[in-house]
Amino acid sequence: MLVLGIESSCDETGAALVKDGRYILSNVVASQTEIHNRYGGVVPEVASRQQLTTILPVLEMALEQAGCSWEKIDAVAATYGPGLAGSLLVGLTVGKTLALAHTLPFLGVNHLEAHIYANWLRQENTLIASSTPEHWGYQEGDPVFPLICLIVSGAHSELVFVPEHGHYQLLGRTRDDAAGEAFDKVARILGLGYPGGPAIQKAAQRAEEELLHQQKSVAQARNSYRLPRAWLRGCYDFSFSGLKTAMLHLAEGATESNDGKQVSQYTRMGVQAAQQGIPNVALLASSFQEAIVDVLAVKTRLAAQEYRVKQVVLAGGVAANTSLRARLQQELSPLHIHLSFPAVSLCTDNAAMIASAAFFHLSLGEQHGLDLDVQPGLSLPFIKKSE
Repeated sequence: MLVLGIESSCDETGAALVKDGRYILSNVVASQTEIHNRYGGVVPEVASRQQLTTILPVLEMALEQAGCSWEKIDAVAATYGPGLAGSLLVGLTVGKTLALAHTLPFLGVNHLEAHIYANWLRQENTLIASSTPEHWGYQEGDPVFPLICLIVSGAHSELVFVPEHGHYQLLGRTRDDAAGEAFDKVARILGLGYPGGPAIQKAAQRAEEELLHQQKSVAQARNSYRLPRAWLRGCYDFSFSGLKTAMLHLAEGATESNDGKQVSQYTRMGVQAAQQGIPNVALLASSFQEAIVDVLAVKTRLAAQEYRVKQVVLAGGVAANTSLRARLQQELSPLHIHLSFPAVSLCTDNAAMIASAAFFHLSLGEQHGLDLDVQPGLSLPFIKKSE
């Protein structure tokens, strides 16, 4: 089955052709990062207007790269939530129109579910002949159920137990800021730019390399800032707002006055300081990243132990973070629990993951009508623990 996927949930416009939910024939993404960088974050109205400008050229390029005609395509899929309403509307409308024009089945895809299915994707040249007539079932290289998925992105931080295709049990979620949102806000505080995740990772690597060069302890240097961890004992929930506030006070150089009240000196470290490589900026970035990774990795390991899973998978933009990947590997290896994560290019929003998730639903006979509307606040279809 060859599925055309369309992604337009936020500030990326994507189109991809994926065979059997796994094999990427083409995956084109038009990013708006440079446009939104000047604002320090995504502006919804700007994002949706840019989606209108780029959607058709991206579609044409995806078809051209795959060397594919419409006669070969079996279905069309597009994101219908969660995301920005205006951006979602562009991709969903185009997807439904193409399905109608070419008399093809159409499926709306949950963006969060699609991030999970990025772990099933591989390049076309790794194509493996299916050994079973049910080609939607397990193939060599697929993640193994039951598994735990850690979804970490700009809007979501969730730990999910996945016993089989399409079944999701929520174990924990953020109570305030998502991990990716915290990265963006702290990067702005430190003057490191947008998007925050890659900027903080780069600064952290610079600090760690410099400390190692000086033969100093990275852990000891980080600990000098004593950044908080909200462990929220007894549950798998996350909280990053306190960490973000602690970073703000450190960056502003908060001090104690004679009467015991905290006074901000507003010696904020800006873009110029970061570019000049002032050590404290990079070290603060490293300490902050370690605080985020620490909580995410430990809670994921505890959940994997409790639910006795065979595998843990990462999903979402923050899944590209190398420190998170390394720390999770460190936590899970002694337990002989396999860790998998998508290629970096598949961690951020893309249409290949949309086509992959759609394939598994379409294979079971599911599809949507052309009256499907966007759902900006859509969540995963969680089941109750008793089900």
